[in-house]
Amino acid sequence: MTGIIRPGATIGILGGGQLGRMTAMAARTLGYNVHILDPDANCAASAVADRVVAAKFDDADAAAELARHCDVVTLEIEQISPPAMDAVMRHAPLRPSKRIVEVIQDRAQQKRWLAEHGLPLGAYRETRTVDDLAAAFDELGALFVKARHGGYDGRSQARVQERGDVPKAWEALAGRGAVAEQALDLEAELSVMVARRPSGETKVFPPALNVHERQILAWSVLPAPLPSAITAQAIELARRIGDAFALEGILAVEMFLTTDGALLVNELAPRPHNSFHETEVACSTSQFEQLVRAVCDLPLGMTDALRPGAIFNLFGDVWLESNGTPRFEAALAQPGIRLHLYGKPGARPGRKMGHLSAVGETPDDALARVRAAAAAITTALD
Repeated sequence: MTGIIRPGATIGILGGGQLGRMTAMAARTLGYNVHILDPDANCAASAVADRVVAAKFDDADAAAELARHCDVVTLEIEQISPPAMDAVMRHAPLRPSKRIVEVIQDRAQQKRWLAEHGLPLGAYRETRTVDDLAAAFDELGALFVKARHGGYDGRSQARVQERGDVPKAWEALAGRGAVAEQALDLEAELSVMVARRPSGETKVFPPALNVHERQILAWSVLPAPLPSAITAQAIELARRIGDAFALEGILAVEMFLTTDGALLVNELAPRPHNSFHETEVACSTSQFEQLVRAVCDLPLGMTDALRPGAIFNLFGDVWLESNGTPRFEAALAQPGIRLHLYGKPGARPGRKMGHLSAVGETPDDALARVRAAAAAITTALD
């Protein structure tokens, strides 16, 4: 029990976006102090943190300054430079580890790691030149092309539908190395969140079913209404990955279910994940509290879905269409709706500004509630 970091200690978070904000709120509920490192002193998490170190994620001196005042450090964004992570580790444990983050930061290395550990993947090719990309298309057909480093919510990605798209796609990625993934016929997209503490205890949340629009998550429902055999397989895959990494913290595993019934690993995220926001209303332990418990080596919370839950993302478009004053009261008038706003300035199309959540008797019922609430906001503008 000597490795436990008890309430009253200080948790550092690399990144102060909405995931850092919600993690900080969970940490404060458990009695921890919270320090944040983020390039923006007024980041979303600043309102609920004890201290913000305003610096870029490659600033090793700033990372050291954060860590020397913390008992443990975690993260809400993958794009932390290796020197900054090294600086953290000189003063406090970094959870998840630098090794995990470095594997995930590089999509090609991530694919190799998954393949080496026998995890099921769709066909892909590493591409370093436009000719490599053309050869990948000739071999695999239609492709999704993703830059090796950076990018999320559809950024740093391109679609190759026919050979003539290759030069444009390569140009869109600024000629950077990329991973070209074979386009698949999908039945569903899902994700699984695994939590593991340093002492080895592991818990896995039920899979969430996810739907994307404009390559950004639009809504998610938990537990995913999928066959029990698929659910069990997805949970086992996530557990295997967490154990293979000797994970300390939480890890989201994005997966594809193809129309022929194959379950394939897509990508990993070593942090809270948008598709598990509904754990705040559906489960006794949210993903954010579970992260705090895991990095502090506290006993992990229950992960069962006590009732089905769903979320619907609110993007900057809602603010722009309403001249900056969305009619949230129209959503809150719907039965069982909760509103979560991230405190982020600068609304713009496609920027996540908040989400709606609800529970229901069934996953479809929970989803219908959040969709109706989102529609009510739009209707209130008419």
